[in-house]
Amino acid sequence: MNSSATTSVDTARDTQSAGGYLRVLAAISFCHMLNDMVQALLPSIYPILKSSFHLNFGQIGFLTLTYQITASLLQPLAGHYADRKPRPFSLAIGMGSTLCGLLLLSIAPTFGWLLLAASLVGVGSAIFHPESSRVARMASGGRHGFAQSFFQVGGNTGSAIGPLLAAFIVLPHGQPGIAWFAIPTVLGIFVLTRVGVWSKSHQAMRSIKKTVHESGIHQTLSRKRVIGALSVLVALIFSKYFYLASLTSYYTFYLISRFHVSVRTSQIFLFMFLGAVAAGTMVGGPVGDRYGRKYVIWVSILGVLPFTLLLPHANLHWTAVLSIVIGFVISSAFSAILVYAQELVPGRIGMISGVFFGFAFGLGGIGAAVLGKLADTTSIFFVYKLCAYLPAIGLLTGFLPNLEPSRKRVAQRSNSR
Repeated sequence: MNSSATTSVDTARDTQSAGGYLRVLAAISFCHMLNDMVQALLPSIYPILKSSFHLNFGQIGFLTLTYQITASLLQPLAGHYADRKPRPFSLAIGMGSTLCGLLLLSIAPTFGWLLLAASLVGVGSAIFHPESSRVARMASGGRHGFAQSFFQVGGNTGSAIGPLLAAFIVLPHGQPGIAWFAIPTVLGIFVLTRVGVWSKSHQAMRSIKKTVHESGIHQTLSRKRVIGALSVLVALIFSKYFYLASLTSYYTFYLISRFHVSVRTSQIFLFMFLGAVAAGTMVGGPVGDRYGRKYVIWVSILGVLPFTLLLPHANLHWTAVLSIVIGFVISSAFSAILVYAQELVPGRIGMISGVFFGFAFGLGGIGAAVLGKLADTTSIFFVYKLCAYLPAIGLLTGFLPNLEPSRKRVAQRSNSR
């Protein structure tokens, strides 16, 4: 590895230790919180929309599918374009699309307009996530797992806050109450514009495609093994997000149907689950940096299986406890999976981020639609019993190559120079 790249990485670490890059990372994580807080309104207000528009579970699932598919199809394209021609101010533009979708959602008169509003929110997500993930990595100072976790925890915190705010703001005012969330969206546009200014002034950092932690890690792996490893990661993402779709989209209905709780109580339970997801996300990245990302993936996906199997048979108290444990454990996987994939294909940060963010969103949407139809023909309870087996796919983690020895050899070669 050449000395100039090593010097640049060392400079980035020094800058972060001084707090310069950490402030940028905090800003992008804060905007991720605002972005996902607003986007979390959609599943949170499903009970309101179901009642107002007389929707069935299939239509609820199709609404989620519209949002998720819009985001998933565009994200890889947005990420690929960002790798070739970075557009720092696209972050603010993406948040602007979310703002338009949010305002339309507050006044939509028919189901068709709801679908259009959901698609605009999806477009905003597709533009936001790949470029913001690039900025987070650029501000990582070499601690890639920590940076992705810090970035992700902002989004998960927003997803947790969204249902709580929906319970106390949207529920009393109905559909028009959604318009109040235009205020944090405008704030996000302002902050992202400032981040865009910083990103534009640091274009030189974007030219460093290989750092001490990236260069040479995948060189001992054949193209076939890289493709195989990426396929395993995709299967793990399927397991994680198909299961999460059963909770994020239908958890409130499950609680109302089985335990006869109120809508507000069910949203508070959803908030606790999403709060656990946010907490678990913050743990996965730093632990992966220290002990290896493969070990985090093992524990996060397969380790949650006993708890998912118990959940459909638990009473209300233990349902709350188990859902918190599940949210905490399973959420630690994504940062580890994303950074692992970025190390397999170094220099394509935007594309890899877009593919995995997009695939995650797409699977969430497909899962919501499929599980909604299944719930209509069977029951919500049956859906939860069936989905409990999905984490068993985590056994595929055994086929992933161990990148840590390669990373250590690279670091040793760098130190010897």
